[in-house]
Amino acid sequence: MHQIVIVIGFVGVAVLLLSVGVILRKDHTFRSQHMHENERMREDDIRCATSQDREMRRGNPHKIEV
Repeated sequence: MHQIVIVIGFVGVAVLLLSVGVILRKDHTFRSQHMHENERMREDDIRCATSQDREMRRGNPHKIEV
């Protein structure tokens, strides 16, 4: 029983420390994690696999419709 209390205490402290960033943010928003909205990824012309696949299939007369 003593170990359960210690584990719950550690989990509680971890959740509290992880939420500090959320609590202290001024605008309470997060940057988007999508690849197409990341400026650095766009500069390097890196896109998600789904977008690249869709783009490559546009001109293909043998494409598979899903």
